[in-house]
Formats: sequence, C-alpha cells, structure tokens
Amino acid sequence: MKTQAPFHSKTPLTVIVIIIALLAVVAASAGIWSGGPGMMKKIILSVHGEVVELYGKGLYRNMSADVAIQGIAQDYITLFLGVPLLLLSLTGFRKGWRWADFLLAGTLGYFLVTYLFYLTMAMYNVLFLAYSALMGLSFFAFYMIIGLLRADLTSGTHDSVRHIFRENTPVKFTGGFLMFNAVAISFLWLAVVVPPLLDGTIYPHELKHYTTLIVQGFDLGLLLPLSFIAGMLLWRKRPDGYLFGVIYTVFLSFLMTALSAKLIAMAVHHVDVIPAILIIPAFNLVTIFCAVMMLKGIKR
Repeated sequence: MKTQAPFHSKTPLTVIVIIIALLAVVAASAGIWSGGPGMMKKIILSVHGEVVELYGKGLYRNMSADVAIQGIAQDYITLFLGVPLLLLSLTGFRKGWRWADFLLAGTLGYFLVTYLFYLTMAMYNVLFLAYSALMGLSFFAFYMIIGLLRADLTSGTHDSVRHIFRENTPVKFTGGFLMFNAVAISFLWLAVVVPPLLDGTIYPHELKHYTTLIVQGFDLGLLLPLSFIAGMLLWRKRPDGYLFGVIYTVFLSFLMTALSAKLIAMAVHHVDVIPAILIIPAFNLVTIFCAVMMLKGIKR
C-alpha cells in the first residue's frame, strides 16, 4: 500500500536524510580508518583510581581500548548497513511504499541513538560538530516521519490499522519479545550497577575514566521503558503499538547487530565476552526475525 504524503512534505525530509547519510559516511569512515596499523597503548589512572588502557591512536585515541574497539565495530555497521538501508528506505518513502516508511523511521531511530551516544560518551574529538549535526538532524527527521505515520495509524479506529496490517502479522510474538527484551537487558545492566553500590566500591569496573555509564543510563531510563511500553501496546493491538512496536523492532535490529559486532571485535582482541557473546546474537536474530515479519505484514 502506498502512502499519500504530498510531495512538499517529503522534500524537506529527503534533504535531511541525504545530509545525514553524507555526514555518517564521513564520521564512520574517520572512525574506521583514522588510526593506521599497529597499537599505541597508553596507560592512565582515572579519577576513580582505575588503571585504564587507552586506545592511543586515531579518532578514538583517548577512549579506553575496549570501548574504542566497540566504536570502530559500530562504525562498520553504520557505514555498510545503516547508510545503505537509510538510502533504500528513503527511496521507498519517495515512491510511496508503506513498509519503507517504517523502515526509514526505525533506521533514523538508530542514527539518533547512535550519535546521541557518540556525542555524550566518546571523548571529545574533531568530529564533535558532525556528531551534533547527526544527532539533531536525525531527531528532526525521526519526528517528521513519525508525524506522517501516526496520522495514518491513529486517525480514527482500529479500522486504520486493519487497513494497513494483515491479520496474521505476528503482533503477539513481537510485542512479547519487546517486553522480554526490556526486562532481560535491564537485569543485565543492573548486574553492572548494583553490586558496587552494595559492596561500597560505588564505581563499576566498566566506568573506566568516563564521567558516568552513558549506555546503561539511557537504556534504563529511556530506551528499555520504551521497548516495554511499545511491546505492551503492540500485544494489545493498539494503533500506537503498531506504530512504535514496528519502528522499535527495526531500530533494535540495527542496535543489536551493532552490539553483536562489538562483541565479536572484543573477542578478536581477547576481551572476555562470556556470556554476552552467547546471549546478544540470539536476541539479535529474534529481533531481525520480528522486524522482517512485521514489515512483511504491511499490506502492499
């Protein structure tokens, strides 16, 4: 089924998405190839008394070595998966393909969260303004596409939902998985944060020389509650559940793929990633399955 958004409403979004793609190519390429061969290790003592090994080269030279490796792994996902699918979904959006609207929204959500993390967690570097622009442009583009989709899905009764999605769309399974994902990842992060609070050491080992646990904070305070709420609404077959459930599943597919890539990169560099390397890729496969099935459930 084709969307009915007029040309003038598509043009600003098209321009913004193209700028996002260009900036992301620059930012991700710089992260991947700015370092050169070999390692240049540097050891520092953090304000928390933690001995930290810095990556020592390239764009992420002041990041701790294990986190810099993860950043480069995510740059590969952004460059070779995120940008192509962003442009593919934009093409479909321009042609009026309904599934492409959801894919575009979910992909923009990935870029928004990715560069929100880069802006707040990565040590200051020459791409600060690029990260700022990517976060801001992704936010406004995401807001615009959500407005178009929400107008269609919540314009009246559940008839609008049935008009867009097939009856056999796996909403119960996908909604249940989103709720399960929220609870499971919450316990994973609480296992990092709570033990130091209980034994009095306060600062988790994962803190390194950073100011706070950015990923865990955003996940526990924002992204995981959104996952649970979207899953619950989708389970109940509410119009907003279809909207945010499908978008979140697409977004989570990107995020889990990036996380799987990070774990693989860390394992290659002899970092202990057990049991996460067994859990996260499994979650990743289920998430991709849900995303594909939900997109296939959209009527043409």
